[in-house]
Amino acid sequence: MKVNYSIVKKRRDDIMILIQKLGKVDVDQLKNEFNVSEITIRRDLQYWEDKGAILRYHGGAKLVQTMVGSEDSLLTNDRYKNAIAKYAAQFVEEGDTIFINTSSTALLVIQYIIGKRCTVITNNAKALLVKHDSLVSIVLTGGEIRYPKETLVGDFALNSIYRVSANKCFLGCSGITAADGITTAILAETAINESMLRRTVGKRFVLCDYTKIGVKHSFVSGELENIDYVITDINADDEELRAIGEHNVKTVKLEPLPLSTIE
Repeated sequence: MKVNYSIVKKRRDDIMILIQKLGKVDVDQLKNEFNVSEITIRRDLQYWEDKGAILRYHGGAKLVQTMVGSEDSLLTNDRYKNAIAKYAAQFVEEGDTIFINTSSTALLVIQYIIGKRCTVITNNAKALLVKHDSLVSIVLTGGEIRYPKETLVGDFALNSIYRVSANKCFLGCSGITAADGITTAILAETAINESMLRRTVGKRFVLCDYTKIGVKHSFVSGELENIDYVITDINADDEELRAIGEHNVKTVKLEPLPLSTIE
């Protein structure tokens, strides 16, 4: 039975209020509190993690920023993500074929590619909804759709990537550290990210806000030796970035964009 979206929205808002109050929560706690299944709670937490509001870990989640009633809200996080995406887009050149994975930050790169004819290969089904220059061609890998991120995964997606040699790739991540490399919380996305890195003949970029720097998740999807840049925001931990830089990775920290410049 299809659930009314207003019910889903209210539950997610109530979950965020609870996380703000407690700082961190357990999946079992939320499941009992809202009388829904574990998979429903995990989808709700994934929704807020995609927004950059929380950081998920095994069995729960913790708050990474205030969401309500201040300038340090969801819009502030959008300012960081857009700054990262806009900076990254300058590396795209005329005629490039580029990979973009399921990261919400990497997806924003598309809208900042202006006046350059290029092809974007992505396993992010949300790319269909992104405003973009008419010179930019978007190609979906196909594959099994994984909700709630609308990720395309599986053998079909991998076979599509294996047929491409990209000039550059722009990948987001769940976490990145000097010790463990690039990690993700979602096993099904690991092979996709690895393949994009492997099938890129030019520069490889990791795009992530400060909440991902110094964080380790369960599944390794890339080694630091396989990337050239980490582009993040001014809040990222300097010590961790210094350690990442020792692996011949260039690190860039950016100021947030003004709200007036974000559509």
